[in-house]
Amino acid sequence: MLTLYYAPGACSMAAHIVLEEGGEKYEPKKVDLAGGEQRTEAYLKINPQGRVPALKLDDGEPIAENTAILPYLGKRFGLWPSDPNPEAKALSLIGFFAGSVHPAMAHVRRPERYAPDPAVHPIIKDTGLKTFHGYMKQIDGMLAGREWFSDRYSVLDPYGFVFYTWGLRGELPMGELKNYTAFKDRMLKRPAVQRVVEDEKVKV
Repeated sequence: MLTLYYAPGACSMAAHIVLEEGGEKYEPKKVDLAGGEQRTEAYLKINPQGRVPALKLDDGEPIAENTAILPYLGKRFGLWPSDPNPEAKALSLIGFFAGSVHPAMAHVRRPERYAPDPAVHPIIKDTGLKTFHGYMKQIDGMLAGREWFSDRYSVLDPYGFVFYTWGLRGELPMGELKNYTAFKDRMLKRPAVQRVVEDEKVKV
């Protein structure tokens, strides 16, 4: 049985939704980030980076990072493209989400990662939020004239949904992004998304 290590509202919400979509029994384990559980010796054995998500596989071995976890779950549950070209596009988008969009918000929430001097943290936060907003507009453009990020619903969509919720938390004018907002509304109609939003107490 799979075990998901997650934190409410974090990027682990994507894998949480996919596991709910998959229909298999799994064990969700909430990690108390505010209490520092991710830095404990026990958790660092699961993910040495001290972050969520982490997924313990059926054989007990853990994997980390959405760039690995989401394709793995997508292939397991039929939520991943099988042809080489669509798969390459899916990997490209996951890379963009993980390597660009997520770090922009990390500058807002974790400025101490990028500079030890608290005096410059406001500049880091402001720049990060502006960069993140720019990515939200870019994603809105990606969704123009389409229902999902790929030709059909896939693991890309829960990941994209996470960033919409972060935009709301950052008090960005997400409602102005019509395509992205319509996508968010479609996601909220899915029972798996509803269950995870309720469980993680995410405002959206």
